[in-house]
Amino acid sequence: MGDQGHRSGPLGALLERVPPGLRGSAQTALLRAFRVTPAPVRRALVRAGTPSYTVGAVCAVEHEGSVLFLRQPHRGGWSLPGGLLDRGEAPAPGVEREVREETGLRVRVGVPVTALVEPRVRRVDVVYRVVVDQRPDVEPGGEARGFAWLTPGEASRDADSATRSILEGMAEALAEGARGGRLLP
Repeated sequence: MGDQGHRSGPLGALLERVPPGLRGSAQTALLRAFRVTPAPVRRALVRAGTPSYTVGAVCAVEHEGSVLFLRQPHRGGWSLPGGLLDRGEAPAPGVEREVREETGLRVRVGVPVTALVEPRVRRVDVVYRVVVDQRPDVEPGGEARGFAWLTPGEASRDADSATRSILEGMAEALAEGARGGRLLP
């Protein structure tokens, strides 16, 4: 890495103070010191020097071109089933839990269609898709107050910016060949 190494974050800020001819040696020394630092201290240093993001997962349940959208009091317009992950929770079980709580549906999501990183608002959304052969009976629960089967275009006219961004990212990923999961009995 030498002089072309990290230029951002705490290591980059520290290395900017070192004369250019010594940066490679200084970086190597810092990384060796970091390696022998106790793990809890390493984790604390990394967390202190890196931005924190909220991580959520959503699921587009799709039937014949229409997608299940929800009305939730804390969202401005239509949104997809899903929500923020609990600390230490993996995205797939988290979104399966959220879909069950908000719609009464049991799903197996498979691999994500896409993951969207929004640096400006420091948010990561993991996006899943489940295509169903028949429209399932939806029972809004949890935070959901209502639902509708809408095309993404219809929903975008009355969705918040996060949902519109997710729909755009999902459309791009699907155009590139992404696949989805399935509804469970």
